[in-house]
Amino acid sequence: MSKKIFIIEDEEGILYGLQDHFTSDGYDVEISAADEELEDLLARVKKTKADYVILDLVLPKLDGLEILKRLKHDDETADIQVLIFTDLSDEDSRARSIGLGANYYFLKSELDITEFADHVEKIIGNKQVSDASAEDAEENDLVLE
Repeated sequence: MSKKIFIIEDEEGILYGLQDHFTSDGYDVEISAADEELEDLLARVKKTKADYVILDLVLPKLDGLEILKRLKHDDETADIQVLIFTDLSDEDSRARSIGLGANYYFLKSELDITEFADHVEKIIGNKQVSDASAEDAEENDLVLE
């Protein structure tokens, strides 16, 4: 089954570049330029049943940290892996993001779109391997009992 990625990014070059990259690699991708109301955006993420959210913290209309907080405090979206991709390089932004539940924090100044997308795909690949290993362990536990 194809993994679903929801990208929330206001810079069109990054938004569409990531969308093209992930779509061409077989992922199901939804995008938002973060120009909608917060409740509408959160409803779209829920409806999509995204496995991963790529989130920029610096958005013109919405607060990225508030989006993160709302995603992680909602039972329907709390398990979504959130990858921050932002220009905010200060330690406070990183600490607040991790404290609110972000799974990863990447700086735009350190990675181009392709490098970032490669990191995301490695994370997804590692999670799939980890999930499969956990399922195998659970099956083995059932057999041993």
